[in-house]
Amino acid sequence: MSYLSAIILGFIQGVAEFLPISSSGHLAVFQSFFKLSDLEGGHLFFDVLLHLGTLIAVLIAYWHDIVELVKEFFVMCHVVKLPAGQKNNALARRQIFMIIIGTLPLLLVFPVRDYVESLYYNTFFIGAAFLVTGTLLFLSDRVNHGHKTEKEMTVLDALVVGIVQAIAVVPGLSRSGTSISAGLFRGFNRTYAVKFSFLLSIPAILGSNILSLIDAAKEGIDTTLIPVYIVGILTAMVFGYLSIRLLKFIAQKGKFGGFSYYCWGAGLITLILSLVA
Repeated sequence: MSYLSAIILGFIQGVAEFLPISSSGHLAVFQSFFKLSDLEGGHLFFDVLLHLGTLIAVLIAYWHDIVELVKEFFVMCHVVKLPAGQKNNALARRQIFMIIIGTLPLLLVFPVRDYVESLYYNTFFIGAAFLVTGTLLFLSDRVNHGHKTEKEMTVLDALVVGIVQAIAVVPGLSRSGTSISAGLFRGFNRTYAVKFSFLLSIPAILGSNILSLIDAAKEGIDTTLIPVYIVGILTAMVFGYLSIRLLKFIAQKGKFGGFSYYCWGAGLITLILSLVA
């Protein structure tokens, strides 16, 4: 893999991870049709490293919220004691609980992990999943504007968003697009739907990174590619952060419809290329 390929794939990951157009689908399609890297030669490991870059972008973009959640988590676990007279952060504690509930459905993915990874080589499936993502975004624009935030959301709300996120581990289904859409369908405020989707991505991406890095360590890592990997991670981080800022701005304005048309176009092109390639 060249530095140029790493930069291109890092750009795709950074933009597509947070804009609701499926980073995993785009990475698989570009690597399959344009041979940006050896598809059978560990591209999933590099994808995981790119996800590490976008995880750093989330940490930067929501640093204040994450610090409050981590502090309250340590208080909950009695690792840290609050100063005398200071009360627990009830809102942060409720947010932590909802994130845990939303993360639980990912445990159901582990037994079928090998099957999910095999879908990365099925571009016809990815094209169809792009079409589904576009349809969900189109429909989410047409639901009534909700008002729920961490104060009003229920356990069922968190569970539904978490189940949708777990389903979206397949390439072509946008994790952010489907989880944001699910939040909107459940009556979330548009800005909070984006925020909860990104906060929920942290344990999902972190867990995926740990599992894949363990597998990679067992098989051996090509240390000569470490500089290339670093370039890819940094590229994904920078463009991921910019994409988060853009999506937050779009959420405030209230429309995701443009992304639905993009996903439909990407899906049709992928299906056509799958049939003629």
